[in-house]
Amino acid sequence: MITKDAEISAPVVPVPRAAPPQQRPRKARRAWDEAPRWQIYLPLGIYLLFTLIPFYWILLFALRPAGSTSLVPWPMTFEHFEKVWTERSFGTYFQNSVLIGVATLVMTTVIALAGGYALARFDFRVKRGFMLALLCSQFVPGALLLVPLFQIFAELRMINSLGSVVIAETVFQLPLSMILISGFIRNVPYSLEEAAWVDGCNRFTAFRIVVLPLLRPGLIAVGSFAFVHAWNHFLFALMFLSNQDKQTIPVGLNTLMSADSVDLGALAAGGIIAAVPVVVVFAFIQKWLITGFSAGAVKG
Repeated sequence: MITKDAEISAPVVPVPRAAPPQQRPRKARRAWDEAPRWQIYLPLGIYLLFTLIPFYWILLFALRPAGSTSLVPWPMTFEHFEKVWTERSFGTYFQNSVLIGVATLVMTTVIALAGGYALARFDFRVKRGFMLALLCSQFVPGALLLVPLFQIFAELRMINSLGSVVIAETVFQLPLSMILISGFIRNVPYSLEEAAWVDGCNRFTAFRIVVLPLLRPGLIAVGSFAFVHAWNHFLFALMFLSNQDKQTIPVGLNTLMSADSVDLGALAAGGIIAAVPVVVVFAFIQKWLITGFSAGAVKG
């Protein structure tokens, strides 16, 4: 039996320390593994310069007084903006462009959502042929659609109506939007819908409660793409709208240029009015836009 005194007087044997792990020798860094910073910043700076110079030039013509040759917009004036907004009816053009863009966004998103769900969740005989037709339609220029669409709208007495431009823009945007949304829906697990069916939901309710909230980035991407295209498109508005009070901003910008002269100040101010809404929209939705397009590009 070991007594307490013997236990105290027993020598303490030190525990040997573990040898530190040997570090792997660093591989010699090659010269091309890490480029100097100037080789990165110099091309980016040149690209940024060529990108920002046109924008600065537009601001310069829009903000400096007429007849001035200064390279700095000082004294600053807003007379060109007042001219195009009131005298050139850009307020009406802006309103028409907003109506066409929002209506195209809603119609394209709703129809493409229904068609994309059918392509993603159902199998039918002509599915591959239909997908091929959607892809091939992207190679057809919009100018080829002018004659048949004009004849259809003339029979329906829709010429010189904003609805004709909305329908034409929706038809032009639907193929790509349907393909993208079908890719978004494929990335949503089918088991989530099946679990909702087990809980008593029908197909529409399960789609609305389970699938639709997960499609928010994709819907924002498709909707913003449709809105921007309808906002910037020139051809359909030029062909289907004849009255001045029905024109859009791209057609209004074209009226500022004539064969004899061009009002550069008014044209620059009109270009800024046309560009600012699109820039503001993309500034707020760029996170959803990048997420949506990256999700739709992956096949589930």
